[in-house]
Amino acid sequence: MDGTFQLFRELNFFSMIMRIVLAMAMGGVIGLERERKGRAAGFRTYMLVALGAAVTMIVSQYLDIMLDTFMADALKTMGNRTDVVRLGTQVISGTGFLAAGTILVTGKQEVKGLTTAAGLWASACMGLACGAGFLECVVVSFLLVVLCMRVFPSIQTAILNRSRNMIVYLETENILQLSSVVNFIKREDIRVYSLEIDKETPEHMDCIAAIIDMRLPMQLYHAELIAALSTLDGVISIDEV
Repeated sequence: MDGTFQLFRELNFFSMIMRIVLAMAMGGVIGLERERKGRAAGFRTYMLVALGAAVTMIVSQYLDIMLDTFMADALKTMGNRTDVVRLGTQVISGTGFLAAGTILVTGKQEVKGLTTAAGLWASACMGLACGAGFLECVVVSFLLVVLCMRVFPSIQTAILNRSRNMIVYLETENILQLSSVVNFIKREDIRVYSLEIDKETPEHMDCIAAIIDMRLPMQLYHAELIAALSTLDGVISIDEV
């Protein structure tokens, strides 16, 4: 096993190919999960980010070797030393700008794309480790990222469904129907923290949109409340934010 790690860390043509291909493969696997959910950044985006990060780290190592070997005399004459690690830090910063483009706020005041952005950033970090030849870190980080993407969402859903705090986006036919919904909520012993009516609803939409922040009593799950509110008269649509 140690021999395999050492082979992976050597900087030659074979190890360069292994590093780049491994970064592409692992980035692609993570991107497939996002692609399956129809996110903006998917299979090819994650693959390219991981590939680019790996190439950047390989170039950093190559430059470091160059400066220590046949360019050493030139550096002594110039009297300075280039910090090749800066290339890797620029990858992290650049990926942050790329990931920010996947984050958006929907008309329901719901933030989308945070997981996709975080996944891109993590893939870039994984690509840097892959480019550096740190195989142990690459494998562990890949497994943990896949775990976060595939397993944790179901756990998160179960936890949130049992949380007492809840925010819903609601559309009703008119203000009277919205008042009826609020009365129903209060009768269920639900505490309303705030109710914000969306004043930017398009004119072609003949409805009232509101965002309700509330605290549920014990033993009342989010799915149960959504189902109950959706059956009320005048409720056009309802969704948890």
